[in-house]
Amino acid sequence: MLTPLVTSCDIDATDAENPLLARFDTPFGVPPFDSIRYEHFRPAFDAALQQQVAEIDVLAAQAEAPTFANTVEALENSGQLLNQVSTIFYNLNSAHTNDSLQALAKFMAPVLSRHRDNIMLNHLLFKRLKTVWEQRDSLHLDQEQAYLLEKTYKNFIRSGANLDEVQKQQLRDLNAEISVLTVQFGQNVLAETNAYELVVTDQAGLAGLPDGLVAAAAATAAEKGRQQQWIFSLQNPSVMPFLQYAANRDLRRQLWEAYQQRGDNNNEQDNKQILHKLANLRLKKANLLGYPSHAHFVLEESMAENPENVYKLLDSIWEPALSKSMVELADIQKEIEAAGDTFEAAPYDWRYYTEIIRKKRFALDESEIKPYFSLKAVREGAFDVATRLYGLQFKTLNDVPVYHPEVEVYEVSEADGTHVGVLYADFFPRASKRGGAWMTSYRPQKKEEGRRIAPVISMVCNFTKPIGDTPALLTFDEVTTLFHEFGHALHGLLSNVQYQSLAGTSVPRDFVELPSQIMENWAADPEVLKLYAKHYETGETIPQELVTKLKDAGTFDQGFATVEYLAASYLDLSYHAAQQELPAAVRAFENEAMQKLGLPQAIIPRYRSTYFNHIFSGGYSSGYYSYIWSALLDTDAFAAFKEKSLFDQKLARSFRSDILERGGTEKPAELYRKFRGTDPNPVHLMRKRGLNND
Repeated sequence: MLTPLVTSCDIDATDAENPLLARFDTPFGVPPFDSIRYEHFRPAFDAALQQQVAEIDVLAAQAEAPTFANTVEALENSGQLLNQVSTIFYNLNSAHTNDSLQALAKFMAPVLSRHRDNIMLNHLLFKRLKTVWEQRDSLHLDQEQAYLLEKTYKNFIRSGANLDEVQKQQLRDLNAEISVLTVQFGQNVLAETNAYELVVTDQAGLAGLPDGLVAAAAATAAEKGRQQQWIFSLQNPSVMPFLQYAANRDLRRQLWEAYQQRGDNNNEQDNKQILHKLANLRLKKANLLGYPSHAHFVLEESMAENPENVYKLLDSIWEPALSKSMVELADIQKEIEAAGDTFEAAPYDWRYYTEIIRKKRFALDESEIKPYFSLKAVREGAFDVATRLYGLQFKTLNDVPVYHPEVEVYEVSEADGTHVGVLYADFFPRASKRGGAWMTSYRPQKKEEGRRIAPVISMVCNFTKPIGDTPALLTFDEVTTLFHEFGHALHGLLSNVQYQSLAGTSVPRDFVELPSQIMENWAADPEVLKLYAKHYETGETIPQELVTKLKDAGTFDQGFATVEYLAASYLDLSYHAAQQELPAAVRAFENEAMQKLGLPQAIIPRYRSTYFNHIFSGGYSSGYYSYIWSALLDTDAFAAFKEKSLFDQKLARSFRSDILERGGTEKPAELYRKFRGTDPNPVHLMRKRGLNND
């Protein structure tokens, strides 16, 4: 575990004593977290940057005529040390940060931006690359080599290689400022999430809350020296069940207001100012590169190709989803009036009354099903699905270093024992971890001299913690999240390509969610539920009655879920498909965008602008629609299994070899057609969400 003792990043650390600059003498070559200290990062960055600068200088100035090997592959293989240092640093900054790491992240943002620009705007280097590109038809490259050349050449063009010197300097300035603002936006969201507490001092305020949530709130309060009190936070395992179950409407309102006001506090440094600058800077950059909007720039290399195609998809789903949500809203309003109240439903009422309706309509109480979804059972269920599909085996590793005591580590192997990779799993929230769930890698897969270099993959979540002797019991949303992130992890683990930059999840945003979202289908399938949903005390398999209830409630509240998601997707495009600078009044801009959609007052977009980390800090700008685009693929792909069998070996082999192993070595549409034989049929998506007329 990292030792958070050093508060300065400017301490000298020589190569000999800096573990980041040495060969990792650890099992499977995983990062030596037990010996890495925060003060190692700054000098490691300095050394790694210097090393790649020297590599690029040699590459660009070589006298030999440009070839694929001495130019494209040489560029691909440069910066290995920098990749290693940055990967470890930024993963820790997301999963286990502190003030020192955050300060260094802000310092390094413009440094790394400048370093990348120095490579991508290097005239001599681009000249060599362009020569290889122009000779591509005579080079007899294989599929992966040809795709690497195309991707590399386009990357240079899209990074400004064809600009004149004045324009290149403008681009450098834009990139530097954008890099700092994206870091600051995410840090602000984390700080405000951690800062807020709803302190309940009267037990009457706990009415309706499940015992596990109350116990967790009491434990949080006790840790802070507040006996006989309960503290609820803005972390999802706290705020969402509170909104779902708390009978006290005023307390729901207080917690909700704090949640949806993050980053929007009317001070000079809040996220309204940051995102306004970011959106306009991104537009300037897109215009400089010859695109009418940031969305046009981003989407050029996606499956969607342009904003018009994204809008076409969103518009085709919006009306049926909105119609379904209005029926749901009417049901909620009836429930409010039946209780003798006259207020109109507000966003902080939706989950509470939906839960009441769910219990009445389906006799389904989440507290009744949670005992069957202990974290251990769900994790083993996800592993079991991977074993049945792909023959993978998972072995707990207790002798490898971790960055936090809660982190679990597994060796992943083929059925015959061949090593596949290493999987880290980090499941619980803490102040040092940003919210949400994600998959990442500490070492992407690649090949060296024909030998596969196995990946080191990590899945990070924020699930309900265990309390006392009771293990972590997951909501069904958390169950699907675990399967989702595990699907991403399989994409990284099963990668089998030559080049690191094409490995695993190095694919367009609107394709990367296919491997993750298809796993959610297995999580919810009645046949699979019987395999892993076991009562944490008795070991009893989930009864058929509960499985039936879950299945019957499968499309319940999907109008709301789809509308709040689509609203956020439209909001993303409102900022990034704009072809004129945005007004400074961000709040008014957001409200106007939602009013144009006809979004009901009782629903807000899944992420309001000021805490929309995906698009302003997380790399999904112009790409939040990706989840629904990939849903077209995952529902269609899973339908192929349902047509045969859930664990059909021929289909599983095809999905593995044509999609999971191939990373970004071909255009995604071609990879999908290799698996399915045709383009996806949208009927499966509409049916799953209950938005068709079946």
